[in-house]
Amino acid sequence: MESFPTIVLSFPKTKEKVRVNGSDSTPVYKYLKANKSGFVSSRIKWNFTKFLVDEEGHVINRYSPTTQPLAIENDIKKALRLD
Repeated sequence: MESFPTIVLSFPKTKEKVRVNGSDSTPVYKYLKANKSGFVSSRIKWNFTKFLVDEEGHVINRYSPTTQPLAIENDIKKALRLD
């Protein structure tokens, strides 16, 4: 059985909508889009766009909303240096 590192993340809880596009988008989405644009533009088309970020905050990759989570399993293992 594989052992995975424990990662603890903390995000503020909010009931407000978070803007992901435009000049009023939240800082985290501005950062993610600036570091990995999409196929056509940096704009996020749909809320299931996925970003893979390493432990130092570097954006490794961006995945389309239609990419299934299991399809990025190898990328996650590589990022965690499990391969």
